[in-house]
Amino acid sequence: MKNNTLDKKEIEKFSKIAEEWWNPTGKFRPLHKFNPIRIKYIKDNLINDFDLINNKKPLDGLKILDIGCGGGLLSEPMARLGAKVTGIDPIKRNIEIAKHHLNKSKLNIKYYNFSPEKFKSNNKYDVILNMEIVEHVENVDIFIKQSAKFLKKSGIMFIATLNQTLKSYLFAIVGAEYILKWLPIGTHDWQKFIKPAELITICKKNSLNLKTVDGISFNPIIDKWNISIDKSVNYIAKFKKN
Repeated sequence: MKNNTLDKKEIEKFSKIAEEWWNPTGKFRPLHKFNPIRIKYIKDNLINDFDLINNKKPLDGLKILDIGCGGGLLSEPMARLGAKVTGIDPIKRNIEIAKHHLNKSKLNIKYYNFSPEKFKSNNKYDVILNMEIVEHVENVDIFIKQSAKFLKKSGIMFIATLNQTLKSYLFAIVGAEYILKWLPIGTHDWQKFIKPAELITICKKNSLNLKTVDGISFNPIIDKWNISIDKSVNYIAKFKKN
């Protein structure tokens, strides 16, 4: 088994649309819509898990590693909430875009052009974010193993991804890519979607115990994403390291 998580097709695909990261009406529009609920979910869970004081910067003092950070759409809100953020991404252009945007925001973030198996750090992090990334990697087992080595004992890892169900194929691929044109055709490969039980098993092998798993559903009437009991399409899981 190769010690590698990079999928060349995925790298090429996302390199081509890297310029679009911060365009709220561009190719990453669904992610911009998705961002508020995942920010709130992470923030609320971390305030509870770490007994943080909920003030203007509730994540103050936490060290967060955002793996597959893209252009920084999640790294920047985490930094605004007070966290010391490191973002890594294997796509060079993504990191260039993230750094360019950082020049405007002046936030406390360090960006590096690495996949987790190539990233070298003496730091251990309180929190690791693997958000909308595991469905794009070459080998989920290796990816989780390489990610987990950067997490402190009792640290928290969030993983958001897509379930492998008929509904996810109809909604996330046929609906979102072909009918509604929310995403470029070919953004997702249903074969790479992962069922929660499979993800939980992989994480457990790497000393990551499941704490919660929640569905995330889109409400077209109010044009918003919400936390849901329905995990059949999108879901987010929280793990704690032994």
